[in-house]
Amino acid sequence: MTNSTERRPTAAVGVVVFRDKDVLLIQRGKEPNKGSWSIPGGRQEWGETVQDSARREIKEETNISLKDLTLLDALDLIERDINHQVTRHYTLIDFYAFAEDDSRPIPGDDAVNAEFVPLPEALERVKWEETKRIISLAAEKVGL
Repeated sequence: MTNSTERRPTAAVGVVVFRDKDVLLIQRGKEPNKGSWSIPGGRQEWGETVQDSARREIKEETNISLKDLTLLDALDLIERDINHQVTRHYTLIDFYAFAEDDSRPIPGDDAVNAEFVPLPEALERVKWEETKRIISLAAEKVGL
């Protein structure tokens, strides 16, 4: 049992999904970062493996099924207020994978848009440097 006042990081997953030389991006429909482009992903649910979480989140946000899901990296997103107090803390577990088929992405859950875009355009649309690094690292792993 944990103390209800105890604060802990939230585990979340992200997946760089490739189709040929294109990368799947979503446009966020909710805060934080509403309107921004990113790789799809979200919070891990209680009792769910990170792999199952990754597959579920991509399916919910884009209706795309994955194959060859591979662990890529893990990092922390820690935000602080002006008094340096932690306001949000996520442990982000990133994967890369390939789209299982040629289905068109359909935005769902908290995504207002979902599309495959060429790698250079994906790197241009995404603003957070860590996400750009993750996309670049995944592209390197798959030989792009």
